[in-house]
Amino acid sequence: MVQRTPFWRTTPLLLLPLLAGGGWLAWSQWFPSPAVRYQTQPLTRGSIAQTVSANGSLNPVTLVNVGTQVSGTVRKLHVDFNDKVEQGQMLLELDDALLAAQARQSAATLENVRASLELALANEQRILALFAREYVSRQERDQVVQARKSAQAQVAQAQAQTDKDRVNLAYAQIRSPVSGVVVDRMVDVGQTVAASFQTPTLIRIAQDLARMQIDASFAEADIGKIAVGQPVRFTVDAHPNQTFHGVVRQIRLNAAVQQNVVTYDVVVAVDNPEQRLLPGMTAYVTIVTAERSEALLVPNAALRFKPTAGKGAPGGGSPAASGKGGGGDGRGEGKGGAGKGGGEKRSRASLDGGGWGTLHLWRDEALHPVAASLGITDNRFTEILEPKEEAQAPPLAEGMLVVTGEIPPDDGGTSGPSGPPMRMRLF
Repeated sequence: MVQRTPFWRTTPLLLLPLLAGGGWLAWSQWFPSPAVRYQTQPLTRGSIAQTVSANGSLNPVTLVNVGTQVSGTVRKLHVDFNDKVEQGQMLLELDDALLAAQARQSAATLENVRASLELALANEQRILALFAREYVSRQERDQVVQARKSAQAQVAQAQAQTDKDRVNLAYAQIRSPVSGVVVDRMVDVGQTVAASFQTPTLIRIAQDLARMQIDASFAEADIGKIAVGQPVRFTVDAHPNQTFHGVVRQIRLNAAVQQNVVTYDVVVAVDNPEQRLLPGMTAYVTIVTAERSEALLVPNAALRFKPTAGKGAPGGGSPAASGKGGGGDGRGEGKGGAGKGGGEKRSRASLDGGGWGTLHLWRDEALHPVAASLGITDNRFTEILEPKEEAQAPPLAEGMLVVTGEIPPDDGGTSGPSGPPMRMRLF
């Protein structure tokens, strides 16, 4: 026989869910959840420039290493550091005692073979006269002709050796090959230099310090944005409050690989009329790769912003036109919006700018996600490309408020991104 539970015992169990639901409803009415507050900034118009940066060193356009072709001891110095020199001016002298003795020996040898040549010529004339009268044989005539030719060859050989020794003697006097400024002197009086296997460098001369160049190494990711003729600005530690200017003169094809990092040498031409820039200074180079004026600008923080699920975002925080975040500034290959024509928009943006991003407009006390075609960026602001054929709904315009972040309820409203004046809205 089945025993039934009394009704008065089961009634409280049935009423518990109803009581819990009613309590939650009353609590939500009397104690609502704190409102979400947003930081907003307006879309603005202005100039924007996209740049790439690297470090480099200042060098003279032409730096001549003056060496020596002969060995010897430095006997006399005629120039010192920072001296201005002219082409052909004497820089230093080497001890030429051995070279002078060798030159005299070669000259004496030349005189000896010349005397032998004179004798060979006289013998040839006599033998030829006797041969004409048939007093000597043909063999004797051929011998004197051969002796004369041998004497002439010896004279030519001795003459060449004499010229060589005279040139070596002249090499003991080191002269400047160009006009310029002595930037380095690497020898002193009494120092012995040996030029047996490798030409030693004695003095370095900068041809013209009024025209210099910067050799800067740029990563392979940036080299595609650099072109010859682009303007360059740079600073040096010696003049921290002054910005200098130059122009890209050459992009060298010889790549350097260090720790699997590929870099290319970019040569920047610099005018230095006041000669305030010195060789060897470190230059912090910035190259403007793209520039726009009167562009519609959005803060990069607005591209990084994503609303918390269920707080003000339509559909629980999943915007209708979403974009995939691409890096620190929120740029990437986002979807071009719901509906037809999204693929055409993406292809058009990839040709004109840097992809698509999602902005959240603050309008009518609510968030409205909008897909935007992005252009260049300066790491603080990003250009919004103007739509060409397809119109935004609504179209983005200057002064529209975009959300850059959320403020927790207990923050007191003090936090916010840097930039234009911050506006806060509640809903």
